[in-house]
Amino acid sequence: MIKDYLKRTVAEKWALGHFNFSEDEALRAIVESAAEFKTPIFVGTSEGESKHIGLKEAVYLVKAFREEFSIPIFLNADHTKSFENVVAAVDAGYDAILADFSALSFEENVKMTKQSVEYAKSKNPDIIVEGELGYVRGESKLQKEIIEIKPEDLTKPEEASQFVKETGVDMLAPAVGNIHGIAANAPKLDFQRIADIKKAVGDDVYLVLHGGSGMSESDFKNAIDAGISMVHINTEIRVAFAETLRKTLQEMPEETTPYKILTPSVEAMKKVIEEKLKIFGSVNRI
Repeated sequence: MIKDYLKRTVAEKWALGHFNFSEDEALRAIVESAAEFKTPIFVGTSEGESKHIGLKEAVYLVKAFREEFSIPIFLNADHTKSFENVVAAVDAGYDAILADFSALSFEENVKMTKQSVEYAKSKNPDIIVEGELGYVRGESKLQKEIIEIKPEDLTKPEEASQFVKETGVDMLAPAVGNIHGIAANAPKLDFQRIADIKKAVGDDVYLVLHGGSGMSESDFKNAIDAGISMVHINTEIRVAFAETLRKTLQEMPEETTPYKILTPSVEAMKKVIEEKLKIFGSVNRI
């Protein structure tokens, strides 16, 4: 079912939105936005986020939201950087895994990603496994410094082709000028590189753009036209949540009911999410 939507992104030139969560409030904001806009959605937990909420808890929360809203919601283990954690996420029942061994050498990255694909597919033939190739700098937060991207950080199309053939991944996260988080400088995406990588990996491997926070509308649209099938957003919804929460606590100093304090933050996150879904072109795709 996931691949049905991924195939459509390529044929119809739109992208699936991927948004991270670490608690019920962010997940509710993502799912309510997706349901209102009639769009399939990916939700993800990083290793830190899944440690906070719990792997099984995340799986069952997503299952409950899926049943309540009757929309396609796919749960991804984002940036999983050890085989042990890949195994844990697969065994917990995640729909997709990013086996991120991009910090290793090309050979070690291939070896560990292939091992992850083989384990994941042996447990669930329908699971989607993503690999990462190249170095996407930055962190999922507001960064005051300028992030300098070096030529050697970027994914080479010929290596991408070899990587997907040797590992068997379903999706690939390339480094194409993107930056994790929101940096002092705007990212400069290499759209031709995206197109070249897409051509190199073929129609059956889908490209994922990480570090979507802080990018312009034209960046997204050009990246999608070049071959991107999914875009990750995390920092922007974190910022919307935190800034609104600080404001709410100042305006409601006597309030002690958690859901009353958190509701404005949920609405702030929804505004960001809904704006992105429109830009990605995923509205009314169910």
